[in-house]
Amino acid sequence: MDKYADIRPYNDDEVPAALERLLADEQFLDVIAEHNLPKWIASFAAISRPLVKARLKSKWKTVNNVEAVQNEVAQYLSMLVERTTSKVTYSGLERLDKNGAYLFISNHRDIVLDPALVNWGLHQNNLPTVRIAIGDNLLQVPYITELMRLNKSFIVKRSAKAPKEMLKALSQLSGYIYDSLQEGNSIWIAQKEGRAKDGIDYTDPALLKMLQLQGRRLKAPFADYVRKLKVVPVSISYQYEPCALAKAKELYHKQQFGEYQKEEGEDIKSIIDGFSADKGNVHVAFGTPIEDDFETPEELAQIIDKQIIDNYYLHSTNYLAAGEQANSSSEETERFKQSIETLPIELKEFVLSMYAQPVKRKSSI
Repeated sequence: MDKYADIRPYNDDEVPAALERLLADEQFLDVIAEHNLPKWIASFAAISRPLVKARLKSKWKTVNNVEAVQNEVAQYLSMLVERTTSKVTYSGLERLDKNGAYLFISNHRDIVLDPALVNWGLHQNNLPTVRIAIGDNLLQVPYITELMRLNKSFIVKRSAKAPKEMLKALSQLSGYIYDSLQEGNSIWIAQKEGRAKDGIDYTDPALLKMLQLQGRRLKAPFADYVRKLKVVPVSISYQYEPCALAKAKELYHKQQFGEYQKEEGEDIKSIIDGFSADKGNVHVAFGTPIEDDFETPEELAQIIDKQIIDNYYLHSTNYLAAGEQANSSSEETERFKQSIETLPIELKEFVLSMYAQPVKRKSSI
């Protein structure tokens, strides 16, 4: 019996059927048409759907296992990096063992780009790609579920609310992460639920308590168990924050009205906007496996935070927002100033704070 069947990524033998379901999904075909065909063609489903389906069927005819899917994704990422970034740089990869499996705990700025760029760096350096944790709140649309599970994503059941149901879901997740690592598969997971919309990166001890559930089943001391997981903190920094305007709007609504209700399809829009927007320079810093002394999830969270903040690469936009001297060209300075000036007045301080927080955090830790 496959105890992880409802949350794990697809296996090789499940790939062809998943691709067939995508080819039969009209909503998926329409999205592909909208972003890849001239508008006048995309607006006529009777023309665009058969055209997209035929193109994808031809492109996917040799895609019949997970590795082939990963190679397709790598090609797309290569185009995305070329089209929407000035450059993507990496540090710390040389410290990783190509035969090792790691639990990468990362700060989180973009829904899909963060793990995608981690995978891109690993792939470019001939290291195995990761299995990606993704919340079930993002899987309300069938084709998104198919795409994610094809691309080595596993499901975090955030929708579970009843205490007994939550414990069962978290225990299953904890066991899946442990078993994946034991089988030699690295894992990517965000340091807390949701993106750091305010620019403040911190690790939620609740995440580490979830990891501890499997350790308890194995009757292993917390620190010994965590060291066995080979936790590596990862810092991702964007010169231009993905979806900065949307994040600021959410923060503004929470400040003014106490809550923010997402519109239907808003997460999907954020994914698409994150992919398509210009990100400038991007840096991904891999830390060192944690071997420090700690006794509690709270102490471990502080150790992870210190690495993430220490390794966070500060861009010119961070310094400019913090009012500090930035080693930037006049063109970069002017571009950032203009990007702030064009914002609605009520959102400017939120966006500036979003960029400035990493500078403040580095100076305070």
